Amino acid sequence: MRTGVWLVGARGSVAATSVIGALALRAGLVGPTGCVTELPGLRHPGIPGPGDLVFGGHDVSSTPLAKKADALAVAGVVPAWLVRALHDELPAVERELRPAPEAGDQAGTAELIGADLTDFRRRHGLDRVVVINVSTTEPAPEPHPAHADLAALEAELPRSRTLLPASALYAYAAFGSGCPYVDFTPSTGARLPALDQLARRQGLPYGGHDGKTGETLVKSVLAPMFALRNLRVRTWSGINLLGGGDGANLAEPAPNAAKTASKQRVLAETLGYTPQGTTRIEYLEDIGDFKTAWDLVTFEGFLGVPMRMEFTWHGCDSALAAPLVLDLARLTAAAHRSGRVGPLTELAFFFKDPLGPQPHALAEQWRVLCDFVAGLEPRERS
Repeated sequence: MRTGVWLVGARGSVAATSVIGALALRAGLVGPTGCVTELPGLRHPGIPGPGDLVFGGHDVSSTPLAKKADALAVAGVVPAWLVRALHDELPAVERELRPAPEAGDQAGTAELIGADLTDFRRRHGLDRVVVINVSTTEPAPEPHPAHADLAALEAELPRSRTLLPASALYAYAAFGSGCPYVDFTPSTGARLPALDQLARRQGLPYGGHDGKTGETLVKSVLAPMFALRNLRVRTWSGINLLGGGDGANLAEPAPNAAKTASKQRVLAETLGYTPQGTTRIEYLEDIGDFKTAWDLVTFEGFLGVPMRMEFTWHGCDSALAAPLVLDLARLTAAAHRSGRVGPLTELAFFFKDPLGPQPHALAEQWRVLCDFVAGLEPRERS
């Protein structure tokens, strides 16, 4: 079950931490803490193991992977001894990283992306390649008629350089090359109806959006508590402080708006109403790849008694995200192997803004995920 994992944003912190983690797991240097596919409820013979994963990817950056690993060690994201232990392993992954291709039009760019995916699969004799977007968050695109219809999209792409945002162009290229696609960011990805049509035509699954790693993870546990105890939440406001490249990108208003919209969805859909309050994201360069979220919740108890709770979440963004990236690569590969087509709504457990009408409460999402894994075919469908 040799499975390719093609990372869009392959030289970024999340991608590099994912690669380091997979190599360390394969070498038996660390345990699988954070990897939910290693829990008993999700073990399945159709899911490839961490040692079955082969990595490649695209990035606009040219920073060598080994240099990025050293920087992550200095920042406290990964242990320095682990980077030293993997010194001879990282160059093999480095050789599979490519500059982000660009042609004169988006149809040409998609062909170049597809050629890299096909070459990667052929050279390594891979059963399949899962494309995962872990690049920076994009602004939401302006609606276009071609977004809704595949034939119109394919007619327009050879004449345009901007019709699709990068995440959607990668989804288009992935599907055209026979590869499942997962968007770990709040970007557009495969959300466009035309791309859903292409995925179904090609017989491919896809997943997303926006990995659930911190404050929203806590919300998906606490919001059901208030709902089940019939306690009226009056306000819920949060401030997120974030450094690193993702934080710098989210300092821009358009990506920030896309991210905060994704983070807010869980409350309305879990509580059945929208409390007063907002989620803010602020960039603090000094905290690097770590993030801190502070939330204030006010709620009404029996007889209208006002009450409140506060919580603080301080974590390392890449170390929280990386095991989920590995989980999603493995689960999506297993879904493809099992013949699944279209949106993998059962992967809502991993996302702030999941595809389809799935519950947002973490415990319910876990049950859906376990049922999904139990229903996978143990062997590849012919």
